[in-house]
Amino acid sequence: MTERVDFSFSDLIAGYVTHYDPESDVFGLKTSDGREFKVKLSPMAYAKVIQNFDEGYPDATGNMRAMLVPGRYLFAYGVFYPDSSTFDAKQIVFTGRKKDDYVFEKQNWWVQQINSLGKFYLKAQFGDGDYNYRKYRTSLSLSGQQSDTNFRQETDTISRLVYGFASAFMMTGNDSFLKAAERGTEYLREHMRFVDLDEGIVYWYHGIDVQGEREQKIFASEFGDDYDAIPAYEQIYALAGPIQTYRCTGDPRIMDDTEKTIKLFNEFFLDKGEHGGYFSHIDPVMLDPLSDTLGRNKGTKNWNSVGDHAPAYLINLWLATGKQEYADMLEYTFDTIEKRFPDYDNSPFVQERFFQDWSHDTTWGWQQNRAVVGHNLKIAWNLMRMHSLKPKDNYVKLARKIADIMPGVGSDLQRGGWYDVVERLLAPGEKTHRFVWHDRKAWWQQEQSILAYLILAGIVKEDEYKRLSREASAFYNAWFLDLEEGGVYFNVLANGIPYLAGGNERGKGSHSMSGYHSFELCYLAAVYTNLLITRQPMDFYFKPIPGGFPDNILRVSPDILPPGSIKIAKCEIDGEPYSNFNAEALTVTLPKTDERVKVKVQIVPV
Repeated sequence: MTERVDFSFSDLIAGYVTHYDPESDVFGLKTSDGREFKVKLSPMAYAKVIQNFDEGYPDATGNMRAMLVPGRYLFAYGVFYPDSSTFDAKQIVFTGRKKDDYVFEKQNWWVQQINSLGKFYLKAQFGDGDYNYRKYRTSLSLSGQQSDTNFRQETDTISRLVYGFASAFMMTGNDSFLKAAERGTEYLREHMRFVDLDEGIVYWYHGIDVQGEREQKIFASEFGDDYDAIPAYEQIYALAGPIQTYRCTGDPRIMDDTEKTIKLFNEFFLDKGEHGGYFSHIDPVMLDPLSDTLGRNKGTKNWNSVGDHAPAYLINLWLATGKQEYADMLEYTFDTIEKRFPDYDNSPFVQERFFQDWSHDTTWGWQQNRAVVGHNLKIAWNLMRMHSLKPKDNYVKLARKIADIMPGVGSDLQRGGWYDVVERLLAPGEKTHRFVWHDRKAWWQQEQSILAYLILAGIVKEDEYKRLSREASAFYNAWFLDLEEGGVYFNVLANGIPYLAGGNERGKGSHSMSGYHSFELCYLAAVYTNLLITRQPMDFYFKPIPGGFPDNILRVSPDILPPGSIKIAKCEIDGEPYSNFNAEALTVTLPKTDERVKVKVQIVPV
């Protein structure tokens, strides 16, 4: 049981009911790390079930005592008093109506969520207009209102929003989302792209400053960490939206841009010497990663430059094309991660920053010798994806090691949820890795945890990973959805209350937040839940350009999943049944037509 404290404070407890005593109105609640709290229901306590966007308020106050059965997972928000050994619960949030219900495992939960998110960003960026990206603003307020002082359009944030719209179309078939994705891709090509004819490469501007019809292009980054350099991650994420759009349309112009951008990576960012890997920055004049003008970024490598290729665009590019060269690039990426990033003799966290020879860079900028919790989980998640394409025991071994270690050092074992940035090493006498800035929880780090444990649960089939995926999903869906204004919160406090103090963390759009992580979560959480865990069918939508895909073959696999685990059950074109598909190969042979057709496929577990 918990020890008493000498002051009152409100807090959150997430855990499993052990018992309920109706006479005292007290129940036991055991957290993930095995601590048990005595929780007393306040006379005015109320309860609800986790609520999705566009749903009515799911009140559970009348039944909450009957719902306090052993084994049920819930959140209790209330007050610790110094003169009591019980926690005074003011609010209870259940994960479902029945003991073993988790509402986010419903077949359409994430589909409904991505549909609402898509509509929120359509309205915020374009109002009721025609998806004119000249109106796009990087900064959005809490309610989705555009900034009237910051007119810089950043390439990465537009691309990430395009990714969100394309993903929303694939899940819902709503043509408005595809129209927004295609308009955004075209805008990126017209305004943010530079074609170097001499080198045969494409690179992407940092952004543009817009004043009416006038624009000033910003070539090199103007962010402090990357100032006056071309960082790899900006070029990587410039492809995220177009490639997801390509999966829907097969637009050959997107493929041409992508091939030329990959040539940029392989010609100028790739370390072709004995050390290998991708450099984090190149200078904007000579495209040289070893230029003295780069300062502290000279000859450096990091998680973004090595690992972010895979989730941002490369996995989706392989899914769309099936080309061996992209499978090989993925394998090179994950072999590098598996070899270079673990540092378990010194820390439970991977190493993220390196010099050219892979020696550890522990003095760089804000990161120093610090760990980003979400990056560790992102590695585990993507290793499991790669294992289904190129099975290697080392991939699974590292993914499981990360997944087994992280809850004890990166998660909140009392309240639920995952932390942000912590010190990689313990100082003498310390037992807990110290927070670098705060104990708040960012939306994107929750995404990494949910997807990591979902895919592990779906492939490895261990109950512990399923439990962790459920707990992570519960925290996100209970506390991150802004059910009043729309969209998701950037950060919540440790106790789940939204952090709205100001700055980038208050809004729904910024340099750090656009339509990417929240949409990607909806897309892949639905895929892993339905196709690997609950084993329910899913529908996906495509709208190919005539002659766009080589040989008229549309590849419809939603993600890299274990071979033979899914197949096409049925297909429709423009609402009519269509039979020219290969169920096991997950391909549709498109009809020869001069008009665009809308393809709907139902994919089912095998």
